[in-house]
Amino acid sequence: MNFKFAITNNLKSEIKKMTNFLNTFRGRLLIILALLLMATIGVQFYLNFITERENAKIRAKQEQALVAGIALGVTSLTSSDRLQEFVKREGQSFFDAKSTQRIEDIIVVNPQWQVHDTLSGTNLPTKDENGNDKYVELNDIKNLPPLMESSRLGKDAAKFPNSNKISDEETNSEAHAIPIETGENSEQGRYYIMVILKNDQEQTVLRAAKPLIYTLLVLLLSSVVTFALVWRFTRPIADLSNAARQVAKGDLSVRVKVAKRSDEIEELARQFNEMTAELEKNRDIEAQLQEAEKSAVVGRLGSAIAHEIRNPLNYINLTLDHLRAKFAPEDETKRADFDKLTSQLKNEVARINRQISDFLSYSRPASANLQSTNLRTVIEDSLRLVEAQAEDTNIKISVIERENVPNIIGDAEFLRSVFSNLFINATQAMESTGGNLQVTISPENNFVKVEITDTGSGIPEENLSKIFEPYFSTKETGTGLGLAIVKKILDIHNATIEVASNEKEGTKFTVKLPKVK
Repeated sequence: MNFKFAITNNLKSEIKKMTNFLNTFRGRLLIILALLLMATIGVQFYLNFITERENAKIRAKQEQALVAGIALGVTSLTSSDRLQEFVKREGQSFFDAKSTQRIEDIIVVNPQWQVHDTLSGTNLPTKDENGNDKYVELNDIKNLPPLMESSRLGKDAAKFPNSNKISDEETNSEAHAIPIETGENSEQGRYYIMVILKNDQEQTVLRAAKPLIYTLLVLLLSSVVTFALVWRFTRPIADLSNAARQVAKGDLSVRVKVAKRSDEIEELARQFNEMTAELEKNRDIEAQLQEAEKSAVVGRLGSAIAHEIRNPLNYINLTLDHLRAKFAPEDETKRADFDKLTSQLKNEVARINRQISDFLSYSRPASANLQSTNLRTVIEDSLRLVEAQAEDTNIKISVIERENVPNIIGDAEFLRSVFSNLFINATQAMESTGGNLQVTISPENNFVKVEITDTGSGIPEENLSKIFEPYFSTKETGTGLGLAIVKKILDIHNATIEVASNEKEGTKFTVKLPKVK
């Protein structure tokens, strides 16, 4: 009896605990979620069953229309009649009323990626003055709908202008393409039949929305109840989550709104803001320290190079001059070879000196004497450095100055270094092929704009973001400091520089300098 009584008491105790739990917020929320889950699963299963049945019918109709379109396209290849003429024949069974509702157009593409035939009659081949067929290029056809499953076409997919299109609400049709081999050589005899099917976007949206409507009705009642309970607690947490995500991406300026709650959420938000502020301050300090350390290293290196190398270089240069003046061979042939070799040595000495100057120019603090300066004069002085090389390598230089170009605020000596570097880079990019170097000067708002355009080899896209970084160079003998010095000088002038380039087409640098007010 005592044993049974103990079991009964324990059972009553468990039932009471369960009842108490169900009377709590968590228990009621659990009941609501359980009922919601069961109702949602039941309604969703029934609606999905109906939707799948409707979709199967639509897919069957679409497949029938696609097969009919492909059959018509193949017929166009084996018949001398156009598609428009063929579908009007009596007795043909491919293009019936059902196909008419689904097929918008059929385009037959020949191996040269030209339009061979179309059902709509647009873009058909015409005759030129000599009676030859004149075809429309496939790439010239605009407003083609997206090409479905283009990846199955392999490398040929890139030939279709609609292969990368993404279907959206404004597209009421879709394209399907299959290859047709018409000869022994698959590369020369491959035609493509592209069937464009109509797609009733409104009906598609309605079918997709119908299951959601009933599901949302089931969710609505419980959502209203639970939303009020959890909103106060989830909103601050969501803000903190979004802010943490931005910090993870590197944005340390993000801050969260601190609500007056007097609880852990307020304290967490306050500490988060303090943390991000401290991280942002430390990052700025670290960047400044790295830049200062880099400048210090470069400065010490430049000074050491200047001290250890320039004196021997000057001695070598003077010795070469002495050799050319006192020990040149009397034989004219030998004298020519002697002059050529000594000139090459002097050029190499001059190149090393320029590299040393670049190191020193970048490492030393710059103090510009900013004053009213005529930009045209500065540019013409800089062009003189490359005129001889341009003439030898068949490079044509032109300077265009628009009307009413004002003076700029700048240091003429520093700006000569800027434009000399840009002109030297441009001529070097064209020295093997020749080309055109055009400089355009024009006013623009509070600036004077200088556009330097060449027709050289261009800059690879992956290098465009790096060209102004110190020590980055694609040349075997370059120091990588030329454009870094350009950027440093323009920063001192509160000026900007932009670059646009296409490989094998050329490069354009755009410099904007503040004008005299």
